[in-house]
Parts: sequence; structure tokens; C-alpha cells
Amino acid sequence: MLRKIEAKLLIVDDLPENLLALAALIQGEERSVFQASNADQALALLLEHEFALAILDVQIPGLNGFELAELMRSTEKTKQIPIVFVSAADRELDYAFKGYESGAVDFLHKPLSPHEVRSKVSVFVELYRQRKALLCQLESLEHSRREQEALLSELRATQSELHQAVRMRDDFMSIISHELRTPLNGLMLETQLRKVRLEQNNTEAFTLDKLRVMNERDERQLQSLTRLIEDMLDASRIRTGKLSIRPQRSDLAALVRRVVENLAAHIANATGTVEVHAPEPVLALVDEFRIEQVIANLLTNALRYGADQPVHVTVHGSPQGAWIEVRDQGIGISSADQPRIFQQYERVDGTGVRHGLGLGLFITKQIIGAHGGKIELHSEPGKGSCFSVWLPEDGWQAGAQQPGSGLAE
Repeated sequence: MLRKIEAKLLIVDDLPENLLALAALIQGEERSVFQASNADQALALLLEHEFALAILDVQIPGLNGFELAELMRSTEKTKQIPIVFVSAADRELDYAFKGYESGAVDFLHKPLSPHEVRSKVSVFVELYRQRKALLCQLESLEHSRREQEALLSELRATQSELHQAVRMRDDFMSIISHELRTPLNGLMLETQLRKVRLEQNNTEAFTLDKLRVMNERDERQLQSLTRLIEDMLDASRIRTGKLSIRPQRSDLAALVRRVVENLAAHIANATGTVEVHAPEPVLALVDEFRIEQVIANLLTNALRYGADQPVHVTVHGSPQGAWIEVRDQGIGISSADQPRIFQQYERVDGTGVRHGLGLGLFITKQIIGAHGGKIELHSEPGKGSCFSVWLPEDGWQAGAQQPGSGLAE
């Protein structure tokens, strides 16, 4: 590996014959020799290349070797380059001291000994290659460390996601078991009670009026089960991108009134009222079934948390599209809870009472997004909530799906 690292060598001498002779001595495998006859040429080469060694003749025109060495030591790019001076062998001792003070690491004395020159140059070249190899190893280790840190970060994020998924699964199973048990328990009790009465031949328990009441109770329980199952199916369709949108030109005002009429029994049981403000038709290109689902979700929540106060539904149009607003006067939602109520399995009501799977608002937001619309929430604790739905006139064109895409209902 060390032999493959190129070592660049700089020799500076004002005599061409000295340059040629020294270059011939130090040439070698994976070595490049650069020559300069004065300090200016040397500085130009030093700024352009990275050298393993600089061999400077002391007596060069302009800046002498010592001055060039001092300049190299004061420059960040060149201060680490080893410097070997070439001088006459009969120079006095303080001349050598001056060379070392200028930054020299060694001296070559004239007349040059080929063996000495090759030996010293080889040492410095080997040290350079070892240093470069060590730097490469350190860079490789640093790169590996960064990769390991990134991998560890990804693993931690994955672990956190897995923990979150497990928590959501456990929460979901807990919610499912609770929410499904309520209507199922009601149906089971009704069935057992009827069985006992039939075994007792109690025909008075099955008059038309009582059968009608039984049927209404059964229907409500079955509707609850159906709604829970449909919510789970819709959440699955949304996750897999198969939520179907089949738009048609529709009157949103008439659609809202139809949903309120269909929820009449639920509204009566909630001891609340719903007031619709839709004085004129508001046309939009929407999937009626899905938008009815949106309105039903918003109305159900408003009645549930509306503190038995009237719920107001307003429908109006604008040049940019249509607005549907559902406003209650109930408990409201804190600003801290508002960002997460549109997430899956989140149920924030501030009362400690939990209802549903926590999928209604998540599904609502996804349906509106598929129409190219948006939903906004304005709420304060104790002052009620207002959900505003905006739908563009040609909503499905701006959404993620085309008419008839995905699974059929």
C-alpha cells in the first residue's frame, strides 16, 4: 500500500548541472521530482503541489535557502514539509545552526555522496508515505464512525417506531375490544332475554310495540358494529392508497340536510339539536358517499362533546370553492391537543370518557385531502369547536386519485 502513494520531491538550485545530478540520484518508483532554479519558481511549485521533501541549496539568487525555508515555515500549506539543505562541507558550525533555526531537518554536504543522498531521501519518502497512509486510515475510520453513527441513529429511530407501532397496536386492540364489546353485549343480552321469554312461552313480551322497540335497539347495535368495521376498513384503504373517490356534481346544502335527517334518531338520543344554515344550493364535484361520511363524523363528534348545546352547520359557496362549517358550544380542544386529533387512534375529549376507535377525524382528513380540499379547526377549551371544510369546485382533480380509482365500495 505504501509503495502506491506517490511522493513529490522538490529540489532548488541555481545551477542546472546540480539539478540534473541531484534529480538523477533521487528518482525512484512512485516518485516525481520537481526542479526550481530560484525562490520564486520554488514558491510557485509549493503552492501548486504537496511535497514529501524539499532539498534547498543555500546559495540561490534572490531569497537564499534559509530565507525560503523561513517563508515555507510561516505558510500553513508548506510548514510541515521537511527541508534538507545542501551546503559546502567546510562551513562553520554556526552556519548549520542557522539552517536548523530556519527549519531544516538535515544537511547534505558537497561534494554529495550518492549513497547518503539516496538513503536520506528514502527515509523522508517512507515517513511521508507512512503519514499519508495513516491519514487515509484515520479518514477511513472517521468515515466508518460516521456511518456507524448514522446506522445507530437509524436503528434507534426504527426501534422507536417499532415501540410506537407496538403501543399503537396494543392501544388499538384495547380500543377494539372495548368498542366492539358494547354493541355485542347488548345484542347478546337481548338474545338471551328473548330466549328465556320464549322458553317461558311469554307471548306478552312479543307484542308489536315491544318487537318494534327490540328491533330499533338491535338496529342501533348493528349500526354501531357496522360503523366500527367500516372505519377499520377505511383506515386500511387509506394506508394502502385504495380509498375510492367517485365524484359527481352535487348540491352540498341538500347533502348536509340529508345527513342531518338520517341522524335524526342519533340527534334525539344525544338530547341536542342541529341547526342547518344553507339558504341556497352550493354545487361542487364530490363523492357524495364520502362527503356524507365526513359530515356525519363531524356532526357525531359535535353532538358527543357539545354539552347538549345546539350544533350549527353552515354551507356556503365562494368563487374558490365551497365551505362546510360544523360548530358546537361544548368542551373545546386545547391548543396542545389540536395537532394530533387528526392522527390514527387519537381520541382527545378532555373528559376522560373515550368513544370510538379514534379513526373518525383521521378518515375525515384523508377524504377531504383526496378531494383536493382542506380542513381547519378553531377551538378553545370551554368555548366549543368549529371544524371548517373547504372543497374546491373540481376537487377530485386536485386530489391524489381519479374517478373510480381504488376499491369499489
